Amino acid sequence: MKSEFAERLPNGWERFSHFFFALGDTTRQQILLLFEPGEEICVNDIARLFKITRPAISHHLKILRNAELLVCEKRGKEVYYRVNQAYCVEVMRTVHEFISACKQSATLPAADTR
Repeated sequence: MKSEFAERLPNGWERFSHFFFALGDTTRQQILLLFEPGEEICVNDIARLFKITRPAISHHLKILRNAELLVCEKRGKEVYYRVNQAYCVEVMRTVHEFISACKQSATLPAADTR
């Protein structure tokens, strides 16, 4: 047992809670799934696709941006968003490494305690 993690998360994991919180909402998942690889989409184009208000879409975009899933750039009067692919890959790689380590330790034979 790694009891130290009952008191604190491993270094770098604090950011992941925001990442997974942001993905915990269906609308935010739908927003992320709109993007083709490398595509940038302006707020108005995103808002037109949903049956919720523009302020509600802006709120969801803010959560995705704060969680670093999306990055934005203002051009003139429009704000364009794109998926922060490098960060998403980093988070998923770390989670995959954690799961792989758990899987490996689960398949190791138990220590002989005789």
